[in-house]
Amino acid sequence: MEHLSKYLTRDIKLSSYEDKLFKSDLLFDDHMLVWFISGETRIIQAESTFNFKTGDIFLIPRNELATIINYPKDGLPHKTVVMHLSAERLKKFYEKIDIGKHLLPEQKIYSFRNHPLLASCLASLIPYFDVEGAFPEELADLKITEAIRILRLIDPGVDSVLANFDAPGKIDLVSFMQRNFMFNRPLEKLGYLTGRSLSTFNRDFRKLFHTTPQKWLTDKRLELAYYHLTEKKKKPTEVYLEVGFEDLSHFSFIFKKKYGLSPHQLLSKCP
Repeated sequence: MEHLSKYLTRDIKLSSYEDKLFKSDLLFDDHMLVWFISGETRIIQAESTFNFKTGDIFLIPRNELATIINYPKDGLPHKTVVMHLSAERLKKFYEKIDIGKHLLPEQKIYSFRNHPLLASCLASLIPYFDVEGAFPEELADLKITEAIRILRLIDPGVDSVLANFDAPGKIDLVSFMQRNFMFNRPLEKLGYLTGRSLSTFNRDFRKLFHTTPQKWLTDKRLELAYYHLTEKKKKPTEVYLEVGFEDLSHFSFIFKKKYGLSPHQLLSKCP
């Protein structure tokens, strides 16, 4: 995989993927503001799927589980400008701003398409990536602050996300796992998102599901793959990434071990 990243600072980068696709299951520690220069991205969440293309802009909040698949398009690489909006920076921004009553954050992906104000702000960064030497931190601060101000102008409701600095609280484990089993993240992260330590997560999981997290996750992903193959008539190459597997041959091997047929064999038998 040919992946190139140029950093102005630790919070601003130009990212480029040259291969046919790049897939990852991600959970960001910072809010991420992304502007597409070329290529396409598909973002799969528990209850939503988003497709972004050249010119689109989106904000993905921190602690959001998502499968992200990046594609080159029309002979051009998948290229984006990415801003990290860290909790540390946002705390300083909001410390003198009265946003009224504390609103519960709406954990969703915010799509701004090709909004001219945001596009202009992010496009202005492009020439700086060719400048040699260290990029002035104070200039980076100005550009990120400009982006935050534009976000609030476009959608005042974004305050409920950007100004929320709470760690995830303890939530219903069964509901969370049923909605998010297809995301391939370490058990420590799943525990954190449900408000639990790793040991508490494992203990609660065994008590509720009567098996280990690893076995349950594999079985659920295979069951979803079976549904996509038999009911949706999707190809194995489409299915394995969406249900949480990283390697097609490994997916085919354990699928056949569970169902007695490989994904291709099962698909060929479906009417």
